[in-house]
Amino acid sequence: MDFAELAADIAHEAEQALFLTGQIKEIDERIANLYADADPDGIVASAPGVGPTISAVIAGRLGDPHRFTSLAAIRAYSGLVPKVSQSGVTKVESNITKAGDPLLREMLFAAADQARKVDPQIAAKYQRLMAGDRHHSSAICHLATIYLTRIATCMRNHEHYVLRDVDGTVISEAEGRAIVQERYQLEPRRRDNIRHKRMRERRKQAAGQESQESQSAPTSQPANTKPTNRQVA
Repeated sequence: MDFAELAADIAHEAEQALFLTGQIKEIDERIANLYADADPDGIVASAPGVGPTISAVIAGRLGDPHRFTSLAAIRAYSGLVPKVSQSGVTKVESNITKAGDPLLREMLFAAADQARKVDPQIAAKYQRLMAGDRHHSSAICHLATIYLTRIATCMRNHEHYVLRDVDGTVISEAEGRAIVQERYQLEPRRRDNIRHKRMRERRKQAAGQESQESQSAPTSQPANTKPTNRQVA
């Protein structure tokens, strides 16, 4: 092995890493300055689980919240609402629409996943959803719509996000983390059982579908090659 050549390659990689780190720092500073201009009171950043980059994305992508006719329109814009198929008296909800801004949707998903570790109200909702055999991603998408509604309401009212316990008591972020840790932690065994149950149900559904397809498929039989007894006039 040529150690001198290896050392040169490592030095080149380290130089590139330092250059990229410097660029990221400059971009973060620019994002912070632009966010400060767009939201000087830091209303979006007051929400738990929302860091400098996520708050800038939410504020930038939503823009003026009053441009939407309602909070439902804001949720629809995020693409986190479920698709609804309605025929007569039947109403079926399926996966989220994914309409609107994908970056906003991604940031809201990440923020909601962090908020459930701090906000007792969101943590309690997450626990109920998971107890109902929801998938983790599905539960977080549902929480993200709730979180977006709260942030948009704060922006419309020009008020900071207020962290509260489930009974409405105002609490600090440290108190919120302690409450979530004490009351709303999902046991790993419970979560594994939910995951395994869901996997068994999917296998059962797949097996049933394959069985139906096999029964409806035409059977392969040899062709009838016997001559017919036809009289020629």
